[in-house]
Amino acid sequence: MMNKYVVMVSLAVLLSACGEKAEKAEAPAEAPKAAEQAQQAAPAAAPAIDQAALAEEAKSAVQALGGTLKGELEAAMKAGGPVEAMSICNTRAPEIAKAVSAEKGLQVSRVSLKNRNPVMGKANEWQTAVLNDFEAKKAAGADPATLAHAEIVGGEFRFMKAIPTGEVCLTCHGTNLSPAVTAKLTELYPEDKATGYKLGDLRGAFVVVKNLTQ
Repeated sequence: MMNKYVVMVSLAVLLSACGEKAEKAEAPAEAPKAAEQAQQAAPAAAPAIDQAALAEEAKSAVQALGGTLKGELEAAMKAGGPVEAMSICNTRAPEIAKAVSAEKGLQVSRVSLKNRNPVMGKANEWQTAVLNDFEAKKAAGADPATLAHAEIVGGEFRFMKAIPTGEVCLTCHGTNLSPAVTAKLTELYPEDKATGYKLGDLRGAFVVVKNLTQ
């Protein structure tokens, strides 16, 4: 009887040990599963931002705005002189900027330290800083036509391209304006600051902004 009891106890111990070994053998299988779940739950890494590509996109938008506006102004100058051109600039420039912005998926505009339009052309804080930097570089000998700036701040890509004063600009932005031009400026822009420029002066800049978080 005693031998039978000993055999039963020994068998129970062996079965228990086998059960523990089986559990231990199965345990490692949980680790890969947990790792896989953690990997699936982890957020995907943000894609790298190609600032050079964004700058090229911005330059394309600047060319679209500047080229279209220049073409319409030249046509107006031939048709009715500088007074007619100012009327076109007053009405068409905002429309062209809006159309280019919608087409390119960007915010495209023009700003200046001496703005003509009291609302649309006034530079904000960071634009003013860039314009002042352009002025400093021009004073050091840089060609205004080559000046550009690009940066990414708080999920926003910002680009500015300097606008040098050309010969045709002096008709409405120079130091020797005709009485007809002066009268039209007073009518359209009673708070105008954008006169007194000389050839090659920095008139302002094109501005392109793209929201990178959308």
